Amino acid sequence: MKRSDRDVDEFLQGLGGRRGEEIRSLDSAIRARTPGHARHLYTGGFWSGSDQEIVGYGVLDYEKPSGEHVEWFLVGLAEQKRHISMYVNAVVDGRYLLRDYESRLGKAKVGSASIAFGSIDDIDLDVLMQLVERASRLA
Repeated sequence: MKRSDRDVDEFLQGLGGRRGEEIRSLDSAIRARTPGHARHLYTGGFWSGSDQEIVGYGVLDYEKPSGEHVEWFLVGLAEQKRHISMYVNAVVDGRYLLRDYESRLGKAKVGSASIAFGSIDDIDLDVLMQLVERASRLA
């Protein structure tokens, strides 16, 4: 994936329906908890091989196992076919920060650095934003 020059607000306004409204609401909440961090749109092939559009907050220099350095986001937000995905790439003591919050997030599928949920009604938004805020302070 690469950082795009496309305007993030324009991209977000193009998302339709209830999920679009929820993503715009999450974007607002994330921006409030990541002051001073840039917001960019990342597009292209994701690790799974699928094409993605992810709003990224903050910038990390990420080292792949191959040793290659790439620019990545601290927190990411994306619309998927059946759910909303969030990514929190903050690491503390060699462990993804998300692990400290996963049991309190509510109805969500949690991976190493990813959270998938059908609707913001399925998750504990306060806990999710505590995670985002803590990640923001670590970067």
